[in-house]
Amino acid sequence: MNFPELGFFIHQIKYPAPGAPDLAMRVKELLIASGFKRVNVEKGRKLDHGAWVPTMLMYPNANKDGTYHYNMGEALAPLREEGVLIFGSRSATHNLREMGMSNGHVVSWAKVFDTWLKESLLNGRYGDVNHYEKKAPYGKKAHPHPDHFYPLHVALGAA
Repeated sequence: MNFPELGFFIHQIKYPAPGAPDLAMRVKELLIASGFKRVNVEKGRKLDHGAWVPTMLMYPNANKDGTYHYNMGEALAPLREEGVLIFGSRSATHNLREMGMSNGHVVSWAKVFDTWLKESLLNGRYGDVNHYEKKAPYGKKAHPHPDHFYPLHVALGAA
């Protein structure tokens, strides 16, 4: 994947992160014990942009919703007691096409979505967050493709 508009090509980035095969097997055990049916561990796979490639390979039809990813986080929560940091790092909005037209200003729909997300999280409305595309104002506009929002669901479930 290339991002010439941002001034770089993704293949130029070097990030020699070591693997953690023991942790990968523990993650697999926890997910299977929690009822996840298909869990593959690929030892040779490197980290990828946004870590979306493993999700794409597991679910090529992209038919897993926020609740599914929240439940995945719940299944992985015991790892916290084993010294594993679980975090979900993404933007509250991810619509590069729309945001690219904003000339550096925060567009109004992004502010509205961000406020809704903050209030939902602070007030424990996790079910609403899991179904943001139906519950949130501008949910589909904020995240036309949910893969950039799912890390939040996993971290939320693990919390």
